Amino acid sequence: MTGAEGYDVLVVGGGPVGLSAAWQSRRRGATVLVLEQFGFGNEDCGTSGEERHWRLQYTEKDLCSLTAEALPLWRDLESRTGRKLLHEVGSLWFGDVDVQTNEGQISGTARTMDAASIPYEWLTAAEIERRYGFRDLPRRFEGFLQPDGGAADVRGTLHGLLSLAQDSGCVLRDHEPVLELTPDERAVTVRTAAGTYRAAKVVLTNGPYANQLLAPLGVSLGFDVFEMALVTLRQRDRSATYPFWYVFQEPTDEDTNLFYGFPPNSWAATDEVRVGPVFENNPLPSAADATGTPDRRHVERVCHWVRDHLPLVSPDPVRVATCLAVLPSDPERQFFLGSAEGRFTGGENVVISTGGWGFKFVPLLGEVCAQLCLDGATSYRVDRLAL
Repeated sequence: MTGAEGYDVLVVGGGPVGLSAAWQSRRRGATVLVLEQFGFGNEDCGTSGEERHWRLQYTEKDLCSLTAEALPLWRDLESRTGRKLLHEVGSLWFGDVDVQTNEGQISGTARTMDAASIPYEWLTAAEIERRYGFRDLPRRFEGFLQPDGGAADVRGTLHGLLSLAQDSGCVLRDHEPVLELTPDERAVTVRTAAGTYRAAKVVLTNGPYANQLLAPLGVSLGFDVFEMALVTLRQRDRSATYPFWYVFQEPTDEDTNLFYGFPPNSWAATDEVRVGPVFENNPLPSAADATGTPDRRHVERVCHWVRDHLPLVSPDPVRVATCLAVLPSDPERQFFLGSAEGRFTGGENVVISTGGWGFKFVPLLGEVCAQLCLDGATSYRVDRLAL
């Protein structure tokens, strides 16, 4: 098609994975364009809030290996941005140790950590209460503290990757949604309201909007979009210290009964904490149907759990918000990651990375996408995550 701007790699979606893929491709000499339908740094597609859970442990052995491989890439990113991005305040998992959840299973994860020689400390309910200020936990509760886990600085990571992409020479265009992909055996034509582009490879990192571009090609990824509550509370005692925590409980008739909490961020002078539910209830018809208003019952459930079990924190919300979670419908799958080869004509020229709680893998996902675009294969063992 004459008149189309040409690039080696075109990235659809300017979130953390998209910016990582763009920068990783550009540093290898590719010409790169990033198209973002909103503004860079937006919180409309799932990358929202100040922090995400950083952890080494997974119940799944392959994902446990990938977090270990992601860690040096995070350290390199910290070195290049001049900012600490992973804050090792500890990762505390406790509760019903054999319950299977969307986060994994405590007992199974402990066995995986044993096999991988990942250090952790096993704790009883009484020890968790005494050490970290919880109270009235069921006596059957147990769990572990993995000391290398904690929190990832979301906005610091986004800002750093955006700067690296800009400084390396990526072309960045925001408020330019992609309307259509037309792949063929040689490349992909990308149409927006502002113009037409031609790229040897296209990377889709546009989260819940990926299926809008794939459906006309006869492909629909199996994921659900949930609007989850974010509840900001205030710590009563500024001197109190405790790790990131995640409580595993048997589900109720209404929800999964899972809660998590972050202590005050170590990179900000604040006494605010974030506590949230992980309730996979009532998937949205589409991301466009998100309201920005959390389910009142979900907020009340969070505050009730804090009131009963975490006296270090005031149960009265400072503010509430929502975030989008794009989660594979298949509980055995954590992400969609790979080439679309064989799914439609020219699928080998389209790389997809979407779905799941993937922030902890951001630099690795970016590198995988760059390798698939420029080498046609990746050195990482991600076959199970392929389309």
